[in-house]
Amino acid sequence: MLKGKNALVTGSTSGIGLGIAKALAAKGANIILNGFGDVDGPRAEVAALGVQVDYHGADMSKPAEIEAMMKFAAERFGRIDILVNNAGIQHVARIENFPVERWDAIIAINLSSAFHATRLALPAMKAANWGRIINVASVHGLVASAEKSAYVTAKHGVVGLTKVTALENATTGVTCNAICPGWVLTPLVQKQVDAKAAALGLSNADAIKVLLGEKEPSQQFTTPEELGELAVFFCSAAANNVRGVAWNMDGGWIAQ
Repeated sequence: MLKGKNALVTGSTSGIGLGIAKALAAKGANIILNGFGDVDGPRAEVAALGVQVDYHGADMSKPAEIEAMMKFAAERFGRIDILVNNAGIQHVARIENFPVERWDAIIAINLSSAFHATRLALPAMKAANWGRIINVASVHGLVASAEKSAYVTAKHGVVGLTKVTALENATTGVTCNAICPGWVLTPLVQKQVDAKAAALGLSNADAIKVLLGEKEPSQQFTTPEELGELAVFFCSAAANNVRGVAWNMDGGWIAQ
């Protein structure tokens, strides 16, 4: 379905980003990976799906590095047809105790990076009259939780950016939509599980039950593979007129 298309997925060396990259690759899209940590493993996983794959290690908090990544991607594959803005970090604290440098980093990586990558990807997409911009927001782009002021603010901003991008390109072949997951057992969420286990003196399994029980009626994690399939749908012809949505995959979280 996506053979001949080229996708760039930020924050894609693990978790949700890697799940989406693999789902797009399984449909034939060439992939540019981005992120920290192990690169060779994820790169091999994507390449095994029979597509071309490359990597750029841009720090998504730095606009100049994002520009370098987008230039690299264009030189490598000609243009980027599918942009998935997924990179994200988290910090949990009450507002009065929230470290200013952590606030700045979360806004830069979780929100501003999506703006910078989008502005740089749009000209080639518009020239081709086809493009897909998929922003990985969060259920926290739709509702709030205490002690997550920077993350909730950034993800609400991502949903707003999604809507504006969709409206500005509504008469073109370029669409923009957001995916809003609930709990997904990524390395980022595992840190929260570990913190809850330590704070409450619980086993890992019991801490997971408490975490899910607080918010997610389904009592189960959404998987990166499921989110990847939603991204594939957004790239399909069936989604040609799906524009500006914030699609929650959250086990009933915001239905309550």
